[in-house]
Amino acid sequence: MQKVFFRKIGVKSYKPGKSILLNRKKVIKLSANESALGFSPLIKRKISKIKLLSRYPDSKSKSLRKQISKKFKCNFDQIICGAGSDEIIQMICQLFLRKSDEVIIPKYSFLMYRIYSGIIGAKIVYAKENNFKISVDEILKKVTRRTKVVFLANPNNPTATYLSSTELKDLRKRLRSNILLVVDDAYEEYMLNKNYRSGLSLFKNFKNVFILRTFSKIYGLASLRVGWGYGSKEIVSALMKIKPPFNVSKIGEISALESLKDKNFINKSIKHNKKWAKILKTNFERFNINTNSITANFLFLNFDKCKISSRLFKKKLEEKGIIVRSLEVYGIKNKLRITIGNSKENIFLIKTLKSIFLNV
Repeated sequence: MQKVFFRKIGVKSYKPGKSILLNRKKVIKLSANESALGFSPLIKRKISKIKLLSRYPDSKSKSLRKQISKKFKCNFDQIICGAGSDEIIQMICQLFLRKSDEVIIPKYSFLMYRIYSGIIGAKIVYAKENNFKISVDEILKKVTRRTKVVFLANPNNPTATYLSSTELKDLRKRLRSNILLVVDDAYEEYMLNKNYRSGLSLFKNFKNVFILRTFSKIYGLASLRVGWGYGSKEIVSALMKIKPPFNVSKIGEISALESLKDKNFINKSIKHNKKWAKILKTNFERFNINTNSITANFLFLNFDKCKISSRLFKKKLEEKGIIVRSLEVYGIKNKLRITIGNSKENIFLIKTLKSIFLNV
């Protein structure tokens, strides 16, 4: 019997958080940082009128890129769309990395940076964080002549900490000019912190910075897989050559277009997140579950000073049908990540939180 040989890939596959619980028909899923309010009502009306689904979509997502260019005041030719920002991360790795190259990634960061870099065979170098915050100095310590790319999310997932605009500019200034800095702006819309600025606003005209954006978070289109990236014309032109031909579906493109038009929905989502993040933070800290300062649409829960462990708390929540994200997959012990849900979900969460501590 003949055996077909393939290349061994020494990476661990992505492990998403739970979406279902056995023996429970209804669950409250607070494990994936999805939109608390869903998606814009404009989308439902538009999708119902879509025709010709038997035809391929526009391979270059021109209509969506034009709308992105208009909304964010950036160059059409420097925008590329993908099946989620994940696919663009994959393409960046394909374009820039070889086996002899090194990639610097913060120790606790979005898992796809290391997975796609590892698939190429590049060496992944982890930079320490200070109290779960990305450190500019620690990143710079890891730079060698083989460093090709630095990946970071700002604010960071899963720790919810962030670099100020001053720190982020300082990192780019001190990095060697031929190292590509990839800044993931996935949670930018939620950020109300005065010393924060998005990667797009800081580095729009830089040739050695690439920006990632997504429609999966505040726009509520996670299941449709739409993201976009912004970089120099040279980088985007090269990415277009390796991009799959029809990677963004017609429904995905139209939905993203409509979501960009609905300012009221986005403002409503931002206000909801600000309100409930404060309420949840206060309630968690009543029971010595420490959290980060409010940034994105999730909280990083630290149980080191709590009288119960994160594992027991997670188990108790699941008994009530609430799913949160274990951070052991990131190598972070006794911590959890929890998404800000809708009002009904948050009220039930607080009620459950109080009942857990009444009985321990």
